[in-house]
Amino acid sequence: MDEWADAEKETFHDMDIAQNIINNSEFQVSEFILMGLPGIHEWQAWLSLPMALLYLLALGANLLILITISNEPNLHQPMYQFLSILAVVDIGLSTTSMPKILAILWFDAKAISLAQCFAQIYAINAFMLMESGIFLCMAVDRYVAICYPLQYPFIVTEAFVIKATLSMVLRNGLLTIPVPILAAQRYYCSRNEIDHCLCSNLGVTSLACDDIIINKLYQLVLAWLLAGCDMILVFASYALIIHSVLKLNSAEAISKALSTCSSHLILILFFYTAIILISVTHLAGRRIPLIPVLLNMLHIIIPPSLNPMVYALRMQELKAGIQRVLGLGEYVSRK
Repeated sequence: MDEWADAEKETFHDMDIAQNIINNSEFQVSEFILMGLPGIHEWQAWLSLPMALLYLLALGANLLILITISNEPNLHQPMYQFLSILAVVDIGLSTTSMPKILAILWFDAKAISLAQCFAQIYAINAFMLMESGIFLCMAVDRYVAICYPLQYPFIVTEAFVIKATLSMVLRNGLLTIPVPILAAQRYYCSRNEIDHCLCSNLGVTSLACDDIIINKLYQLVLAWLLAGCDMILVFASYALIIHSVLKLNSAEAISKALSTCSSHLILILFFYTAIILISVTHLAGRRIPLIPVLLNMLHIIIPPSLNPMVYALRMQELKAGIQRVLGLGEYVSRK
């Protein structure tokens, strides 16, 4: 009798498990709803025009940078090659998010499939870390050029640029893969509305019904291990550059060296300051959810539109090349 009772208990247990699986599959969400900017849903459509203009500026300016560097033989140098790679990354970063953001603001197209959302999470994280990696490559390039000018042509060669770029692509591409995979493994049982204009990793996984501690830990480790190390090395490079430049006896040489680095330093300070602000404000996100969401969205579009503008204005060779590509060279020389 005991055996029959045990068998009956196991049967009912198996039936309960099966019923739970059926119920879970019924409640598993099939899509997410991107609600937009929290707290200002009524007038967020007014942001569509400046966002669209920034996106067009990012695309147009970065494409112009790529065309100019490709067409001007005197710009076929490591510094400008890294700049062209940065332009490609900026186009990728803005394009992964801005079309969907504009679709939400213009057409109220808030729905996004799980697969598309997880793909967007991967693309945003990969391109963001790629930008950080390229800034590091550019800082190393400037460090060698200013601190070791005689050895520069033998150290920073075309092969160096290719190897550095491939290492950044592999590092960021491979280490970012677990982010969407871990997010896809979570169980989304009821809520599917995200108070955001894009799929952020923590924003999506916060909707999960099971434990997301592994997602938070991996995101934290990824951000501080890669972007954090990049930031430390970048600022260390520029500290060594400034220390080396200040030893120069010629005021003209100091001015030229600082002028070469100033455009890089301006954009690097903006990029990493924005990352730190997003990280800090995310902790207060429950009290003021609009601030981290707005900063996150602006960080997707402002650097891609700002980078080419600063470089075009601050780097004379690039500026002259752009004028020639646009057919303004003769007008400027006459003027």
